[in-house]
Amino acid sequence: MDFSLSKEQQMVKEMVREFAKKEIAPNAEKWDKESFFPEHVFKKMGELGLLGLPFPEQYGGAGADTISYALAVEEVGRACGGTGLSYAAAVSLGASPIYYFGTEQQKKEFLVPLARGESLGSFGLTEPNAGSDAGGTRTTAVLDGEEYVINGEKCWITNAGFAKCVIVTAKTGVDHNGKNIISALIVPTGIQGFSIRCDYDKMGVRASNTCELVLNNVRVPKGNILGDPAKGFKQFLHTLDGGRISIGALAVGIAQSAFEKALVYSKERKQFGKAISNFQAIQFKLADMAMEIELARTMVLKAAWLKDNGKSFSKEAAFAKLFASETATRVCNQSLQIHGGYGYMKEYGIERMLRDAKLLEIGEGTSEIQRLVIARQLGC
Repeated sequence: MDFSLSKEQQMVKEMVREFAKKEIAPNAEKWDKESFFPEHVFKKMGELGLLGLPFPEQYGGAGADTISYALAVEEVGRACGGTGLSYAAAVSLGASPIYYFGTEQQKKEFLVPLARGESLGSFGLTEPNAGSDAGGTRTTAVLDGEEYVINGEKCWITNAGFAKCVIVTAKTGVDHNGKNIISALIVPTGIQGFSIRCDYDKMGVRASNTCELVLNNVRVPKGNILGDPAKGFKQFLHTLDGGRISIGALAVGIAQSAFEKALVYSKERKQFGKAISNFQAIQFKLADMAMEIELARTMVLKAAWLKDNGKSFSKEAAFAKLFASETATRVCNQSLQIHGGYGYMKEYGIERMLRDAKLLEIGEGTSEIQRLVIARQLGC
């Protein structure tokens, strides 16, 4: 077992860290306050090859592995949770399904621009009445000649306001057991009947673009169906497995940043004549935080390694997402506690990290759903 990073992986980590430190971190507080999506930063990320990091060069990517991508997400998230979320969603949810299930024509037409950073990827799954119960999707896609006619609504969709196309899940029929057949379709955002509203007032990840989609008799070519029409449900479950690795990495990044701030502050803050880092109560908090972050990071990288080596990784991705997201919330909360009253003030950035971290226990499968996934993998 070799837990060291390769030279290439270390280079990616360092490159993204420097970029995030210079281009993202100094603006995170402002973007959060103004709920501003930094499109210009994503264009720079595209130029650096970050938006196509895990995809082959023939499709505009960098040909890196999932471990490198996870390291990149961690570093972006370490600088800004909202920016990290949009980055993770663009690659794991918006572009990956096209790479894994798309035809060569679809990859050339839709994946290449995403990998090059000419547009952002977006994945329309969640609906007002179908969150954890994705099988209860009400959006429909009816085949009419050579076109699918799509009707329905999607909510809390990341990056849709800056995407040229959105992958939308829709009910396309019913199987012999009476269950809905869920398919995935690539839908260009500028076509008639497709409206996008991005006016959510969110608690956290406010630098990430989040939208509501309304599809009213939207027509797309039959050729825009993604993969096997009858296996759309399994396809997006596979997509979510990969996405959970990136959410775990994002959680590790946020937690790492909150921990570092707490460690520095504990050495500077003096009470009763000495730095609070000398008190066992604070030392135990810092020790627990460091331990949980390292365990979460190791689990994320293990899941990424399994994926890279073609092994089953569903259970491990759920482990990583569940443990890392809950770790991030705990670490941010403890960091705020160590900062005391100062941590409650916006200027220290800890309260923003705590708000950002909380979403990670909800999005891409709640903590409860992760435990259900794990239990099923155990044969329960």
